[in-house]
Amino acid sequence: MKASDNPIVGRWRIVEADLWDQEHLDLCGPATLVVKAGGYGEIGFGAMQASLDIDYGPDEIGFTWAGFDEMDEVSGTGSAELQLDGSLQIEFEYHLGDEAILKAVRAPSSTAC
Repeated sequence: MKASDNPIVGRWRIVEADLWDQEHLDLCGPATLVVKAGGYGEIGFGAMQASLDIDYGPDEIGFTWAGFDEMDEVSGTGSAELQLDGSLQIEFEYHLGDEAILKAVRAPSSTAC
């Protein structure tokens, strides 16, 4: 499968997390996950902004990420899997830190990147 055919490619709005409330998720702007077809993407929620290095599966992705959270360098791993209802379940792990389950829905104007 080509990455551009992956159903997860596009822009997603993070709407839920098991560790944080929506106010925290949207602290510095709408919490988002952007999955691009070129093997990379971006995620941002709270005060964290990071770049993703992505591996594609049929209806899922795996990724490593690195970025900044409140001016501190952070990194970790994660995955995202398309659910039957069309939402995305994201498992997000900070290196030696928090592990969270996030839920995202496709952003209304999302097209393949």
